[in-house]
Amino acid sequence: MNKILLVEDDNSIVENLKALLEEEGFSVEIALTQEEALKALDFQRFDLLLLDISLPDGSGYAVCSAAKADSASNMNIDAPVIFITAYDDETTAVTGLDMGAEDYITKPFRPRELVSRIKNILRRSGKTKPVIEAGDLKVDSLKGTVYKGDEELFLSVLEYRLLLVFLNNKGVVLSRNKLLEEIWDIAGEFVNDNTLTVYIKRLREKIEDDPQNPEIIKTVRGLGYKVGD
Repeated sequence: MNKILLVEDDNSIVENLKALLEEEGFSVEIALTQEEALKALDFQRFDLLLLDISLPDGSGYAVCSAAKADSASNMNIDAPVIFITAYDDETTAVTGLDMGAEDYITKPFRPRELVSRIKNILRRSGKTKPVIEAGDLKVDSLKGTVYKGDEELFLSVLEYRLLLVFLNNKGVVLSRNKLLEEIWDIAGEFVNDNTLTVYIKRLREKIEDDPQNPEIIKTVRGLGYKVGD
C-alpha cells in the first residue's frame, strides 16, 4: 500500500481528501503544520508527499527541501512531491518545480483529477505495484478490480479497503485495533469492533473457497489476522 504524507491546514480539504485517498487504497498520514510534517519525515517513510505551500508556521517549500535533502539517513529523499497552492501564478509553479517537485495543482482543485495525477506519478516513479496477488486472487489497485480466477468479484468500499490492507501487509499479523485504524470512517460509515467482524466474514465469503476454513485471510489466535507466511 502506498503511503502519502498530506500536509494541509484546511480541515475541510484534509477530511475529504483523506477519505477519497483511502477509498482509492492509499494510506494517508496527516500533518497540519510544517513542524508536524518535519517530524513525520524523521520517523516514517512515504511514497509521495502532498504539500500545501502556505502553512501556519512555515511553508511546504521547507518540507520539500527537508525531504529532498542529500542525506544518507533520509528515508524520503526519492519521494515524489505534488504541491497544492492557492496561488495561480508562474513564479509559484516554477519555484516548486525547481525544488524537485513532480507536479503542482491549484485550489480549488478537482479531487478525482488529483488522485489521477498521484497514481500517474507513482506509476512513473516505479513506486506502485498495480497488481497484487494471493493464491488465485488478483487485485488491480489502479483499475480497482478484484478477480478470483477468471471471475470478477464485486466488493463494497469497506470490503475493498480491508482487502487492500491485508494484501499490502502480507506476512504481517494485523491486530483488530490496527485494522480498525486503517478502515475507520471510509465512505462515511461508523466502524466498530462488531462491524469489523461482519466485514471480515463478508470478505471471506467472497474470496475464500471455504469461508469456514479460510486459506487467504487466516486467524492468528489471540493476535489478529494474517495473509501469507
